[in-house]
Amino acid sequence: MLSNFNYSILLLTLFFISWTKNQPMREYKISGQAQGTTYAASYFATDSLVTKSQIDSILNVVDLSMSLYKPNSTISKFNAMPAGKIKVDPHMNIVLKKSFQINKETDGFFDITIQPLMRLWGFYRAQAQKNLPDTNKINALLKTSIGMNKIKLKRKSLSKQNRSIEIDLNGIAQGYAVDVVADFVASKGIKSYVFELGGEIRAKGPKPDGSQIKIGIEGPTTNEFENPDMKHIISFKQGAVTTSGSYRKYISFNGKNYGHIINPKTSYPINNGIISVTIFAEKAIDADGYDNALMLMPVQKAIKFVESKKNLEAYIIYKKTDGTVTDTLTAGFKQMIVK
Repeated sequence: MLSNFNYSILLLTLFFISWTKNQPMREYKISGQAQGTTYAASYFATDSLVTKSQIDSILNVVDLSMSLYKPNSTISKFNAMPAGKIKVDPHMNIVLKKSFQINKETDGFFDITIQPLMRLWGFYRAQAQKNLPDTNKINALLKTSIGMNKIKLKRKSLSKQNRSIEIDLNGIAQGYAVDVVADFVASKGIKSYVFELGGEIRAKGPKPDGSQIKIGIEGPTTNEFENPDMKHIISFKQGAVTTSGSYRKYISFNGKNYGHIINPKTSYPINNGIISVTIFAEKAIDADGYDNALMLMPVQKAIKFVESKKNLEAYIIYKKTDGTVTDTLTAGFKQMIVK
């Protein structure tokens, strides 16, 4: 038999559970700056379960691992050291493993050793350089510094063959950061959320009213370097969406624009007609890594590659030989478009 005291506690507990279940869901919004860009989070809950300070703390930890702009980050230490190896933190270890996987699957189109080329082409300069990089310097870098066969990941240690080898994880680390924050939000029992960092998104629905998550897809209409317009709106239950595009960041030499994505096989910026690639995947790390690699493939090869992968969909905007801009997409992506 329950004592009066224990019986009272039981009644209070049952009342609290019932009261909590009946609490109305409300939308909480958080925004801030991180990794040289902005972020925005939105989630539905009965209380404020995730705070700005928590998100900022998570993103700062990822930055201390893979930010090229922090001299004390793990990646900066690796790039600055001579030939040898360095112990990598858990975050960087996950991203490196995924990078080697995507590098192999895309036949080398995704390559994190392009950091020296990015610098040579002037993508890290505050002001654009006047002349194209010297061909001899490009060829020298190809020989000594470019290629993921020049680095090795073993037992959570990353090694390189010589001092000139440097890595750049910007093409995949931001997607990973999105996943880390999204997983943290989900760990709080939140079932409906959207987290966006620098245009890269992971979301889960439906919303409390039963409606699905809707995400706008942008892209240029008539010129590969023009300001983008809204192309489509897609809807889905859960997943990640990222877009890579030449119109987002580029440099100019003698009036000609060069997109910021460099082909590791030629050491020259993208020049295959593809303007942007939007990828839908379960995780943002996958969407982020694949979208850059697909930018370097011929259009039809890129579509066939995506169709061969489970849980991967794509929307590609490209320029035809006559200069007109058009698009193509996988069947799965087409099904997500809101009419």
